[in-house]
Amino acid sequence: MDQQLYDFGMIGLGVMGRNFLLNVADDGFGALGTDINEESVSALNEEGKDMRVKGVATQQEFVQLLSKPRKIMLLVPAGSIVDKVIEGLLPLLDKDDIIIDGGNSHYEDTDRRYAYLKTKNIRFLGTGVSGGAKGARLGPSIMPGGDRSAWEDVKPILETVAAKVNGEPCVTYIGESSSGHYVKMVHNGIEYGLMQLIAEAYDILKRVGGMSNDDMSALFSKWNDGRLNSYLVEISANILKYRIEDTDEHLLDLILDKAKQKGTGKWTSQSAMDLGVPIPTIDAAVTMRAISAFKEYRQDNSKLYKDIHPEMPELTGPGFAESVEKALYFGFVTCYAQGMQLLAEASKEMKYDLDLEGIARIWRGGCIIRAEMLEKIRHAYGTREGLFNMMATEEFRHDLFDCRESVVELLHQANERGVPAMCLSTSLQYFEVFRSERLPLNMVQAQRDYFGSHTYERTDQTGVFHTAWDARSIHKAGDETDRTGPGEAATLKPSGGAKGQ
Repeated sequence: MDQQLYDFGMIGLGVMGRNFLLNVADDGFGALGTDINEESVSALNEEGKDMRVKGVATQQEFVQLLSKPRKIMLLVPAGSIVDKVIEGLLPLLDKDDIIIDGGNSHYEDTDRRYAYLKTKNIRFLGTGVSGGAKGARLGPSIMPGGDRSAWEDVKPILETVAAKVNGEPCVTYIGESSSGHYVKMVHNGIEYGLMQLIAEAYDILKRVGGMSNDDMSALFSKWNDGRLNSYLVEISANILKYRIEDTDEHLLDLILDKAKQKGTGKWTSQSAMDLGVPIPTIDAAVTMRAISAFKEYRQDNSKLYKDIHPEMPELTGPGFAESVEKALYFGFVTCYAQGMQLLAEASKEMKYDLDLEGIARIWRGGCIIRAEMLEKIRHAYGTREGLFNMMATEEFRHDLFDCRESVVELLHQANERGVPAMCLSTSLQYFEVFRSERLPLNMVQAQRDYFGSHTYERTDQTGVFHTAWDARSIHKAGDETDRTGPGEAATLKPSGGAKGQ
């Protein structure tokens, strides 16, 4: 048996796992892999035949050939398979060996595994990896969270493997427990929002502006040279111009309008709801994927309502394209703002102690949501401790103000023609809500008190109040007198009714 010891091990040799491992080997580290699929093992040995790479068939041989402390990364499907692989490894490992879960595991599963492996004296890192198969091979963005000493041991390898921006590696220690997977989850939630915003911009350009795919491709390429510079805008330009071989047909026009999802966007929305953080653009993007699944129903409804919107002329010219660019930029800013605010609140609630400047920094390269805008986001969080929301900062305030009128007008034009733009609409409303000094939620609180005695506060007096609305009497909490009549305080009776409504 070959007794050469390897620096880094990978379980799961699909395209992502193989590419990541070959990336490790590119930089001089010995890379070892295993998989239950013999073809995947053979593929690694073939692709890495001129490198310090080896694929083996069994976990026993795999563990024996790793230098100590063993550094083992899992790139297997999230869920029970991760637990099964971990349980299979445990009898073969020694104290202080390291397991790295590089899949899209739910952060609560990561918390559980982190605590469990501590009892086994195994160090654990729940690690988000973004960039797809190409990123894994050439340099991804990496988000490790968990045991800090484990991070220190794998840091030289991960910093070498990660994407680089201005010489800085797109990897940093995120924090304890499940923080790495939580940050990757929010990254994916932002990704959902950005993708849907781009899709809506494409739809408006096509259905309101009557632009061809080739013209839109050229426009997206132009935008990618400006402030919308980003991976998603870049690939959208490439998608728009792609033709089926030996034909003049664009492939995009033949792709069914049903978008699937793997759950990370939904998890982001669920976590935000639990924490009370508004992320309406991301929520709308998740909703749009769900709506897209009802293709037959949409087709039937389109026939019932086909005459609801009058025929209107197409909007053309540089002014229209400029408005769409401004609207898309506006949507990008609000989408990032929602994700960053969610991270800030989760950091406090879950005691992650996240470095938001550092997170924005490592998202600048390698990952799917990499964009020029992240440099401004990095600066905003790096110069303001405890920043609540980046929309109010000097970096973005003037841009949002400048773009708002274009968003309003574009949505007006889309609405007149029946072109849905749910994410762009929620982006505008998110902005409007946070710049409104007063909201109509006084009515909601009055309704809650009316049917459920849930109490309310007032603008002209301190305290907590309840009104017997039918009797026209007001009760102030803590006052033991019982005076009836409008505006007079009375004993607050125990709240009843529909709790939590």
